[in-house]
Amino acid sequence: MRGLSNSWKLLAVAFFGFVAMAAYILLTDNARPVVHKAEAQVAAYAPQDGKPAAQPSATPSASPSPVDERFVIKRILPISGPIKYGEWHWDDKDVPAGPIVITVDLDARVLSVFKGGYEIGAAAVLIGAPEKPTPTGIFPITEKQRVHFSNLYGDAPMPYMQRLTNDGVTLHATKVEWGYASHGCVGMPEEFARKVFETTQVGDKVYITKGKTANIGDSLTGA
Repeated sequence: MRGLSNSWKLLAVAFFGFVAMAAYILLTDNARPVVHKAEAQVAAYAPQDGKPAAQPSATPSASPSPVDERFVIKRILPISGPIKYGEWHWDDKDVPAGPIVITVDLDARVLSVFKGGYEIGAAAVLIGAPEKPTPTGIFPITEKQRVHFSNLYGDAPMPYMQRLTNDGVTLHATKVEWGYASHGCVGMPEEFARKVFETTQVGDKVYITKGKTANIGDSLTGA
């Protein structure tokens, strides 16, 4: 009986020793630190055998679109103070040839004419009434008529008309006075409207915005 008891003791010691070893392996395995993804990426490019590992090639970033210098603002007319109704300015002396761009700011109620980025004209204008506002956006001039009468508003005279939309929004000459508004058109003093008419061509673009300002060095087209 004593010999059998000793055999059971040896088996019991061996069994508990195996259990203890398994528990140690399990605990130490669970205690290993977790490697974050970023750390794993860094480790993947660590030097091996004293030689620097190859680095991943950087994805080339898209190069910015080149700016068309013909539409970069190079000069603003030196006008002191806000432009009053009926007031206009024009100076195209020694301005080099370039594309024509017209801007209209509905908040300031000012139309500007740019030639190759040089402002050559500016005037206070009439814009649409609240119930018939002047639309914002980019509008190419689609038609020009030196003498034109409205077919929507009782044959009202609209000299130096330049059409912007098919539903009747145009640039044209009118009497620009405080208290007046249009049916969505942009109305200019007549002599100024004549100069604008003689400067533009069909296809030239008119940018109508609300409260947007631009400074020297900015692009008129926003590109």
